[in-house]
Amino acid sequence: MTTGLSPAHSKNSKHRWTFFRAGGFDQVRLDDGADLMSLDRLDQKLWVALSCPTGGVELDGKTLELIDSDGDGRIRVPEIIEAVKWTVSLLKNPDELIKRSPNLPLSSINDESVEGSQILSSARYILASLGKEDATEIAVDDMADVQEIMTRARFNGDGIIPADAADDAALQGIISDIIDCVGPEDDRSGKPGISKSKLDQFFTDALAYSEWWREAESNADVIFPLSDDPISAAAAFMAVQEKVDDFFTRCRLAAFDTGALKVLDCREGDHPACTAKNLSQTLEEISGLPLARIEPRKALPLKEGVNPAWIPAISAFYAQVVKPLLGDKATLTEEEWEHIKEKFNPYKDWLSRKAGTAVEKLGLDRVREILNGNAKELIGGLIAADKALEAEFDHITSVEKLARYYRDLFTLLNNFVSFGDFYTRKRKAIFQAGSLYMDGRSCELCVRVEDVDKHSTLASLSRMFLAYCDCRRRNGTEKMTVAAAFTGGDSDYLMAGRNGVFYDRKGQDWDATIVKIIDNPISIRQAFWSPYKQFARMIGRQVSKLAAARDRAIIERAAAGTAVDAQAIAAGKAAPPPFDVAKFAGIFAAIGLAAGFIGSAIVSIFTGFFKLAWWQMPLVIAGAILVISTPSVIIAWLKLRQRTLGPLLDANGWAVNARARINVTFGNSLTKIAALPDGAVRSLEDPFADKKKKWPTITAILVILLFLLYWLNKHGVISRWMSGLFG
Repeated sequence: MTTGLSPAHSKNSKHRWTFFRAGGFDQVRLDDGADLMSLDRLDQKLWVALSCPTGGVELDGKTLELIDSDGDGRIRVPEIIEAVKWTVSLLKNPDELIKRSPNLPLSSINDESVEGSQILSSARYILASLGKEDATEIAVDDMADVQEIMTRARFNGDGIIPADAADDAALQGIISDIIDCVGPEDDRSGKPGISKSKLDQFFTDALAYSEWWREAESNADVIFPLSDDPISAAAAFMAVQEKVDDFFTRCRLAAFDTGALKVLDCREGDHPACTAKNLSQTLEEISGLPLARIEPRKALPLKEGVNPAWIPAISAFYAQVVKPLLGDKATLTEEEWEHIKEKFNPYKDWLSRKAGTAVEKLGLDRVREILNGNAKELIGGLIAADKALEAEFDHITSVEKLARYYRDLFTLLNNFVSFGDFYTRKRKAIFQAGSLYMDGRSCELCVRVEDVDKHSTLASLSRMFLAYCDCRRRNGTEKMTVAAAFTGGDSDYLMAGRNGVFYDRKGQDWDATIVKIIDNPISIRQAFWSPYKQFARMIGRQVSKLAAARDRAIIERAAAGTAVDAQAIAAGKAAPPPFDVAKFAGIFAAIGLAAGFIGSAIVSIFTGFFKLAWWQMPLVIAGAILVISTPSVIIAWLKLRQRTLGPLLDANGWAVNARARINVTFGNSLTKIAALPDGAVRSLEDPFADKKKKWPTITAILVILLFLLYWLNKHGVISRWMSGLFG
């Protein structure tokens, strides 16, 4: 299949394309049917995607399977172009594809083309079979079960008829007999049926079988040596012929070489193959032994001394062949055997020419009954009537295909040729699985994931904060995994194990639990405060560890002291002396020295700070904040600029052909943060709020007053005021 996407072809195209800018790159805008008809001339380098999987996307899977012409589970550019060409060729006005209508108007089908006319005829047939003869449009839902339409129809155009295609019960029985003899062919409805070739094969075999028997009937005296039940007699003879020949051959060899008797009689080694087994008359090893003991020129015993495995067959042979031909005999000589064989030679010759074996199971009477009627003509008429509808039924699948393309193709184009649906935010893109609600936010960019570890390896290059969530509903019987991109707010309370609710594209709610996180900056605001939050968390952890260690040490020391006291009392000794402060004077001195050093450092910092001019102080504070926050902000800014959609989709099997950026502004539209609705009335009274205490306010006022007094004293204001006051 050629795509017509060569650069030269693209440059020579006279079609005027319109592009829009989104995601940091130019994307083609598909505005009308002319754009669709010229799609094969759009340079492939300008397509946003080059391929996508048929699974894991929010578009009708049957539509994607129809577009995937080679059935490899992926949709590529040539298949898209082929689908567009086929669709626009069958529509009177290709502009209608832009509507994405769920219903295909019959008047929109281009019936001036041969295929369009046949599709229109098939569409009307489908509607008529559904009782909608007056309908002017057909929907995909009308063909929800094409197989059911095929099943309900008496004829479906494939030239194969099942038994129930006939109204007459007798004819239905004949069709069933034909299927039983020559084998079935699958009708479009899924039922077993017969075609014209199967019908001809059956009647050819039936006629041959009947004529073969007619030969025997006209020469019965010659072909059947016994008139009383000749078929059973012949069958009894044929059943033992080979074994009786074997017996007399062994006897002749024994007469030729008596030394080989044990070998010919299979007595060598006492039949070791049999001795270790549970013997029965039907055991294969026993039936393989001679009919009777082998001796030179011996006659075949018919009653006594017969191989147990062959007693039933020899008894039937005796009763139906030997006794009628030779009388009541206990043994059969080789000469008598040859006489019997000669009698059955005409039968064997006739049997070798058997014809029509496929119909033999029906029996001669049934075969001739079918041949003597007009079943062949009647069944042939049914097949012809079915075949006459071939065009209509051949295009039933084409009707479904056209209706699906009419509804879904433009949606696929806006998620393949461009990402118009995603960046315009008018509707969800086909790769968006739904919305995740968690931590006071809703995340719109959620994609389905099959393998979390495999997906996260590539998706981490998207530079987005991703939360992989296992989703379950209906008590866990339905499961799926999604990767949700958090593009607004912060990540302080997002961690593995956090629960939320996921709503799929059908509005169904799923219990969602975070199982893995790819940590990347979410916003500049988060990056600015991140160092302080990390420092606060570090201090909190250290204080918690110190408090826990001190608590554990006190408990251990108290337990140890109690044990020593108890031991001393039990031994009649005095308890250990109390804690001696003097012994630990050095330790306390060291601790005091360290505290003094830290205090001196703090005092030095504040002293230096207060020596600054008043207007320099805010600058120093701002500078300190910038020094602390700037590295984190710069790193976050760089990562946010690199945030892209491509790796997130490529990890799912897409081949994204552009750097589809997700900047801060667009990212904020993908993650909505909880906010009060417009016009909401808010009460600030919280009956359970923490009680306000006065000492923090008093402390703050005292600190401000001390700072003010220090500043006034430093600049001599207080001295000048005191001098003026006391003269």
